[in-house]
Amino acid sequence: MNAAADARRRIPPVPTMWVLALQTMASGGAPHADTIAKTFGVDWPHLTAQIVSFVIICAILYWLAYQPVLRMLDARREQIAQGLANTEKINAALASIDAQGKKAIAEARAQATRLIGEAREVARRVQEQESHRATVVAEQIVAKAREATAQEHARMLVDLRREVGHLVVETTAAVIGKVLTPDDQRRLADETTKHLTSA
Repeated sequence: MNAAADARRRIPPVPTMWVLALQTMASGGAPHADTIAKTFGVDWPHLTAQIVSFVIICAILYWLAYQPVLRMLDARREQIAQGLANTEKINAALASIDAQGKKAIAEARAQATRLIGEAREVARRVQEQESHRATVVAEQIVAKAREATAQEHARMLVDLRREVGHLVVETTAAVIGKVLTPDDQRRLADETTKHLTSA
């Protein structure tokens, strides 16, 4: 159908006056046509030569000017159709790229959310471990402090017993009025220590 339309488009239209003149010439020229031709001063040999020349010029122009213009327009039409097809392909590719970009962004957001969740979980675990470790360290410090306090208390008791023993010996010596021998001092100190320990 397109080839027939192109063929019709390429055939130049023939004016109606030419058709009438050619029919008149083909029919041998009716008597009234001769009369009309003479009235208007038509010279058939010159008119025929001019028509032939005009047809030749039209044919030459058709083949040398009109046909190249038609070919150029067809090429232009094909280029435009190709450009439109390319535009559709480009639009489809852009839509695909846009969809892929949106998908990649969604995946990146999901991965970022997952990583943030994992980081929070790790931070919570680390915090729990550090809290447990701090509790253990604090308990060790408290235990050491209690042990040091107990040792200090024991040392102070020993010092206190010794001082009390000396005081008892000195007081007893002052009350009794005699100087005690080292054996007496030791015996009194032991008795005082036993008495303080039992108390």
